[in-house]
Amino acid sequence: MNTSVTNTARLLGAGLRALLVLTLLTGVLYPLAVTGIAQGLFAGKANGSEVESNGEVVGSSLIGQAYNLPLKEGQETPEPDLKWFQGRPQNGLGSNSVNTQYKLILSGATNRSADNAELVQWVKDAKAAVVKDNSVPDHPVNPADVPADAVTSSGSGLDPAISPKYADLQVQRVAEKNGLPADRVRKLVDEHTEGRTLGFMGEPRVNVLELNIALKDLAAAGR
Repeated sequence: MNTSVTNTARLLGAGLRALLVLTLLTGVLYPLAVTGIAQGLFAGKANGSEVESNGEVVGSSLIGQAYNLPLKEGQETPEPDLKWFQGRPQNGLGSNSVNTQYKLILSGATNRSADNAELVQWVKDAKAAVVKDNSVPDHPVNPADVPADAVTSSGSGLDPAISPKYADLQVQRVAEKNGLPADRVRKLVDEHTEGRTLGFMGEPRVNVLELNIALKDLAAAGR
């Protein structure tokens, strides 16, 4: 009996030591090592790819933002603030219904087929709005020139970038709203257009947040 108890105690002791060692290795040392390497080599990405303006964090280069006017009384959907470049529609976003103590944005796609009546209507309404919002005197927008990313949301609903074609379509309106020359605003778009990753992956794109920060600086400089 005493031998059995002793063996059990030894096994428990060995198990406890193994647990402590594994906890130290996998729960403390490994996370610290990975965090240290990430902060040392990829600090920007490790911290969320933060974007700063005037010394303050204003967002992430990986997450799209909405540029809207404050809600008016009786409104359920805010109107876009047309002095800024607008991103893609965010129809895929959901709302937090589990813990309503917090206002959270849930990323996601619409999960509707191409012939879904509601999706088709969304696209038609978005196209009409793009044409209306971006048509300025002497520069009407041709509906045929509206690109797909202007009227459809991305798979996540939070795409931070738009196509150069959609950015260029907005130039005249943005220039007029900010009192800037259109050619200077167009140059701003060109300066913030990124090519394909490694020259062959993905499509050329313009990060809307970074473009709007540059636009703000340009408008403040008055040139």
